[in-house]
Amino acid sequence: VQLQASGGGLVQAGGSLRLSCAASGRTFSSYDMGWFRQAPGKEREFVARISTSGGSTRYVDSVKGRFTISRDNVKNTVYLQMNSLKSEDTAIYYCAARTTILKTADPVGWGYWGQGTQVTVSS
Repeated sequence: VQLQASGGGLVQAGGSLRLSCAASGRTFSSYDMGWFRQAPGKEREFVARISTSGGSTRYVDSVKGRFTISRDNVKNTVYLQMNSLKSEDTAIYYCAARTTILKTADPVGWGYWGQGTQVTVSS
């Protein structure tokens, strides 16, 4: 599967952005999908995950209640709605896909990656 992330940009603290990740291929619905982020000088960090059907999600504690992951298996797209953005959310955001559920919060547990989209939150 090939992944193309979009939707990043510059936003003021307290604002919102919606990231999209479009996937190629006919079997998108068979992939577990996730979002990670990487700030300058830091390791890549797990943000959110959604199951193949969309019925199960998981978030890192720092975004719970502010971010929502969702997917549309007809449009082959996964989304990350980000509300109440903070300066510490500034990072490059990557979407990821996998077929085996293992080590969700570890990048090594994900086999496919998009190119990343920059999110900058000004305070």
